[in-house]
Amino acid sequence: MSSALHSLTVSQIFGQKTIRPLTAATIYGIAFIKDRLIAIDTIKGHLLEIDPISDNSKILNPHQVKEFQDVTGLAVWEDTLWISRGNGIYLCNFTSLGLEHFVTLPYAADGVGVWESTIYVSCQRLASIIVFDRDTRKEITRFHTPGVGIENLAVSQETLWVCDRSEQTVYSMDRATGEFRFSVITPFASPTGIAVHSQDATGKDLLYVSYSTEEPYIRDNPNADPSHELTYRDITFIHPLYYHYEPDKRYALSNGYLVEMSYVEEISPLEEVYLPNVEWRIALPSETERQKVKQVEPIGLPFTEEIIDGQRVAVFKFDSLTPGERHIFGWKVLLEVRGIKYRITPKDVEILPELTPELQSRYLVDDDDLAMNTAIVNRAAREAVGSETNMLRKIYSIRNYVYDELSYGIKPYIDTPDIVLERGVGSCGEYVGVLLALCRLNGIPCRTVGRYKCPPYGEQQGVPLQPDFNHVWLEFYIPNFGWVPMESNPDDIGDTGHYPTRFFMGLCWYHIEIGRGVTFETLTSNGDRLTKEDISIGELAINHIRFIILKELPPF
Repeated sequence: MSSALHSLTVSQIFGQKTIRPLTAATIYGIAFIKDRLIAIDTIKGHLLEIDPISDNSKILNPHQVKEFQDVTGLAVWEDTLWISRGNGIYLCNFTSLGLEHFVTLPYAADGVGVWESTIYVSCQRLASIIVFDRDTRKEITRFHTPGVGIENLAVSQETLWVCDRSEQTVYSMDRATGEFRFSVITPFASPTGIAVHSQDATGKDLLYVSYSTEEPYIRDNPNADPSHELTYRDITFIHPLYYHYEPDKRYALSNGYLVEMSYVEEISPLEEVYLPNVEWRIALPSETERQKVKQVEPIGLPFTEEIIDGQRVAVFKFDSLTPGERHIFGWKVLLEVRGIKYRITPKDVEILPELTPELQSRYLVDDDDLAMNTAIVNRAAREAVGSETNMLRKIYSIRNYVYDELSYGIKPYIDTPDIVLERGVGSCGEYVGVLLALCRLNGIPCRTVGRYKCPPYGEQQGVPLQPDFNHVWLEFYIPNFGWVPMESNPDDIGDTGHYPTRFFMGLCWYHIEIGRGVTFETLTSNGDRLTKEDISIGELAINHIRFIILKELPPF
């Protein structure tokens, strides 16, 4: 294959595929030397050169494997390889690989990036990215780390790229000043390395991120009783990271997928009932900055559509539902959905216009059993914000307060916020209730959104996937900016003592937004809305939810 053809193939194929080296166990640092992909398998100590098209790899350090074990980050500048291992940073000639000590930190050095004579080193324990001069080996300055997890680094022209494992996020920073520009959520969890591939054909840089984690699986063990046992295996791969930054709108989009989602109700009552003149409403997925509805079709029975508060809702009509009568009905939707992350700072919201009467009357009131008049909820609302007056800091403080006060637990029903605070344990729906109550009491408009998360297995394309549970989160309203998302429960707690903020003003591609600000599903009979005291939808029907990930969306 000629070099020109190989370069063309790399630009066209390499930028669209997941790279899975056959022997790799845990890839951390990655780097490029033109089209050569270099990676470190930290467990085995293998310095690998990986063919991005075939996934074939070779070990570049067959006689120095021990020296490269526990390496967490690497960078390449010209003919010099840089690595982070333990508390130290080391460099070596790429041909000889004889490590030379460069500098020692008081704590573990997590990642390293190089641009000309400037060396960048990340350290989680110091919460800093320390900048050194190569010639003097002296510290020039240090930047505060943008996330709370272990971070790896890459440098391109004027940009310092920071990949945070706990945050599931890549940050763009000015490499000279450390100014935080924007961030994007990675499509997979546990990103462990980042590299920049310069594509000569297009003149653009393409980011690649490595991921390392483990997955549970059922192993057949004929020597055990029972013969099937739960165990774990390493998962590691490298994938391109796409992004599109909208500075005027204060958000950045990242990788996404074309997803088919089906929602079906199956009439199967716990006790037979007769209901005349029934209208069964099920909200449809929303059109948002990150989510586009490409196609909608009915399942089982036809429906008409209504627009409620700007949201599309499917309406299924029955002359009656009689004892013994059975139906399946619902919808199938084709969605393009991407990750989104907003970049709004406390300084941006120092001076805000007064809320409109409509926002106050709809989103600052107790309209869903929020127990906002109880002593325990009012006390929590005061304690959560203290003397803080900045709107963004207030909601961030409320989020952390709720995460501190509650632990997560799945329950078959949702209690009111006063009971949840007293108990100290809540489901995602109960977290949302407490957050709504405390935010509204502090003058922050907010509402429930969500309903389901697609199982986050982007590599399992064309395979029917069922979510384990439904899920809800919330949105809060910032004047001049609009509605901004926030995850409800801390499903991403790290081990640093700080809560990651990956889903504070951000969502990954697998969050499916359905009926923003409206009730997901309602049932009326003879024009009267049925309540739990009459009959609940759960007592009348079984829902079936299925996702099929069809393909990854192309780069922007």
